[in-house]
Amino acid sequence: MSSPTRQRAERADSPDSPRPPAPPAGGRWRSLPSPLRHLVLAALGLAAVTALLLVTGDLTALRIAAVGYTMLAVAGLQLLVGGSGQISLGHGAFMMIGAYSMALLVLYQPMFPLAVNMLVIIAVSVVAGIAVGAATARLHGPYLAGATLILAVGLPGLTHRYHEFLGGSNGINIRTAGAPPLLQGLVTNSEWKALVVWTAVVLGLAVLATVSTGRLGRRMRAIRDDETAAAMAGIPVGTTKVVAFVIASAAGGLAGGLQAYVLGTVTPSSFTLALSLTLLAALVLGGIGSLWGALWAAVAIVYLEIWASDLAGSMNLSRDAENNLPVVFFGVVLILVLRFWPLGVHGALQRLAARLPTKTR
Repeated sequence: MSSPTRQRAERADSPDSPRPPAPPAGGRWRSLPSPLRHLVLAALGLAAVTALLLVTGDLTALRIAAVGYTMLAVAGLQLLVGGSGQISLGHGAFMMIGAYSMALLVLYQPMFPLAVNMLVIIAVSVVAGIAVGAATARLHGPYLAGATLILAVGLPGLTHRYHEFLGGSNGINIRTAGAPPLLQGLVTNSEWKALVVWTAVVLGLAVLATVSTGRLGRRMRAIRDDETAAAMAGIPVGTTKVVAFVIASAAGGLAGGLQAYVLGTVTPSSFTLALSLTLLAALVLGGIGSLWGALWAAVAIVYLEIWASDLAGSMNLSRDAENNLPVVFFGVVLILVLRFWPLGVHGALQRLAARLPTKTR
């Protein structure tokens, strides 16, 4: 008679015996806490940007920095619109709050380090987000869009009302520090600013990704899909909508502060209603529902404007035509993308990846 050990071995070798479930793909990676996974991805993204900056010049470095802070602004809007379903036409106003906060801090508190300035900007933007979010929490659809539209139109007018403090139409010019002495000769000032911007951006994106994939993100999507059902399920609808607005405003404010840091100037003409509409249109172009869509949206905003301006210069167009050609160019691209790729650029890339043949075992 065989031993019990041998019998168990024979049953295990039998083709009819149940097999233990296979470990999930990427088991170790998926087992990591969500914030840690996003921080690792943020570090990899920062390393990729650093490698790209090492092989480019100052002009490209400034453009890469522009893509960074624009992506952060669009990602915040992504969480608000794609996450909680709240349509905002005033996101550019929060960028203006962050930009002017950075400028005023540099002018009146020059001893503050840059990291402290960023924390102050986030705090100011959070306060603004609480005020606007609480005031608009009960509004829906076009009513919410109209309320935020008033914010985008009215806020730049404060620069004329408080001309001496905010600089009026001329804005505020500031001088920001370049690369630290230890890195002089290794990186230029433009490359250093791009590194600073992308360090803040990847950290911000890690926070947004953690929120989106966590419990708060699930609550936001439940409210987006059916607000009444979400309320019946016990989700605090008003609080969740205000929190979404606060997070989006913090991302927008930090993006505006980074823009002021890179450009060294802040003017009300940079934060008109056209900026808010462009951010929302670019969000649709990149693809609503994914932070990758924010990347394609930022690339479109920055580089389509550059290419359109170069085209206008090569065609010797008038000044007015040169100023309006980027808007026309962007609009044409948006129409074509929505016509052939209704889910945006990221949605089209996902479809393409799904059609690619995969290896079968």
